[in-house]
Amino acid sequence: MTTQIEKLIQSAKEKAYEETDSAAEPALTSAVEWPVKCNVGLGLEGAVACETTIGYVNGSKGWLIYRGLDCFDLSEFSSFEETSYLLIFGKLPSSKELADFNAKLAEYRILTDEEWKAVNALPLGKGHPMSDLRTAVSVLGLLDPTAEDTRVEAETEVSIKLLAKVPALAGIIARVRKGQEPIQADTSLSLAADMVRMMTGNAPSEEDAKVMDVCLILHADHGMNASTFTSMVVNSSMSDMYSSIVAGIGSLKGPLHGGANEAVLKTLEEIGSPDRVDDWYANARTKKKKVMGFGHRVYKAYDPRARVLQPLAELLSKRHPEVEKYYEIAVKLEGKVISELGKEKKIFPNVDFYSGIVYAAMGIETEMFTPIFAVSRVAGWTARVLEYLKNNRIFRPRGIYVGPAYVEYAPIDKRG
Repeated sequence: MTTQIEKLIQSAKEKAYEETDSAAEPALTSAVEWPVKCNVGLGLEGAVACETTIGYVNGSKGWLIYRGLDCFDLSEFSSFEETSYLLIFGKLPSSKELADFNAKLAEYRILTDEEWKAVNALPLGKGHPMSDLRTAVSVLGLLDPTAEDTRVEAETEVSIKLLAKVPALAGIIARVRKGQEPIQADTSLSLAADMVRMMTGNAPSEEDAKVMDVCLILHADHGMNASTFTSMVVNSSMSDMYSSIVAGIGSLKGPLHGGANEAVLKTLEEIGSPDRVDDWYANARTKKKKVMGFGHRVYKAYDPRARVLQPLAELLSKRHPEVEKYYEIAVKLEGKVISELGKEKKIFPNVDFYSGIVYAAMGIETEMFTPIFAVSRVAGWTARVLEYLKNNRIFRPRGIYVGPAYVEYAPIDKRG
């Protein structure tokens, strides 16, 4: 039986493919002979750093695939656990492989006594929760006797541990920030459902659990973004997986990356009501203020993840009056931006624009939005690190020196 959520995803997919064709970009989907020639912009824009079979983003057409599978189909039919297996191991699992993978995740989801005590002894809740998460993952690395084994097999096992444990860390951080006692994982629930339970204290409804599962799938991987590249750069020096994921978390924390969904909800709160959108937007344009949640470094079409999240945000907001106004503001703001900047500058909503509304409807505080992103992105970070590790070469780009070629040293008493 097709559920309402599945119907909404099907509709989002149909709309996406009505507006674009399914052609790939040959320059980005063909094997290359190294060294490869490319045009490189500031911030390494356009640089080609590796070959990958993990994921592909077609920015001009607005679609996203993992291992050849469309993000719409994975959202509709898969689970975060199955999608993580796909990313890490390169194929969809058999029933037995998925059962074994879930059993291993269940084994690792319960923090050991040593891990529980060490994480809960940290001064959590005093700064940004992404700083808490970064430090907590580092502590797990200190306590894991296998952490320094950088063979692919050992790092794969650590990847599974992190997939299982990072949701628990996010749950602890969320509870401590609210002055509540942390709770251990419940392995009878999915990773998505249990993460919501560990954050809020209440197991989500079946519908909410499915929506969170979809959110985790959609955020799991997205090409060579800043945090993924950061994780790969750290690991390319043959550092350990924990250090690589700590680095990824640090990169994702930034408001230009993972922190954008927090900024979106704060914008909606600032606007306050749908009837204030026009004035707020006009003022923002006059002041050349960036409207968070719009535009993307890669997408020049409607972000496919936003296509899925928009109807899911609507679905959840109708059941939560305290959140419904944010959805109404978002829809009106989207209309304003697209009408003015959509065709001309190819600026459309990105994944951050509606995800915060979904999380808020589940009772999750704004500051925890980016840690949820990190929970999901562990799958993509570890998958790409493992892929690169099999044919590793340390990253070593050059900087163009534009300073003086030679300056004569002046003694301190002769300096101006």
